[in-house]
Amino acid sequence: MAVQQQVTTVTTTHSSKSWSTGLCACCSDVETCCCAYWCFPCMQCQTASQYGWCALMPLLDVFCMVTSCCLRSSMRDRYGIHGSCCDDFCMIFFCYPCVWCQMSRELKIRGGDTTTVTTQVTSIK
Repeated sequence: MAVQQQVTTVTTTHSSKSWSTGLCACCSDVETCCCAYWCFPCMQCQTASQYGWCALMPLLDVFCMVTSCCLRSSMRDRYGIHGSCCDDFCMIFFCYPCVWCQMSRELKIRGGDTTTVTTQVTSIK
């Protein structure tokens, strides 16, 4: 008798079609803004980790903004937020710290949207 485990990830999305907070809504989450002010790389790594990415990926943004653009685009796709890669790039280029704070706030607000369900499938041979 063989037992196989199957892991299924179920992702639910909100239908709000916009970010939960504005780009400059720092007062809505003072903790995130303070963390970004005092140790911005720490906040970036924490945000990437909470999203399910490697915590060290934001450190690659020293060379280019590809990681930030990919994370923002992925977050928009997961949560059904309107926007485009061009919008993401422009926002990141002109308001880099504010974009990361907004993404961190979004994860705090919508963080419980992904659940993992484990089921066991038993086959008899």
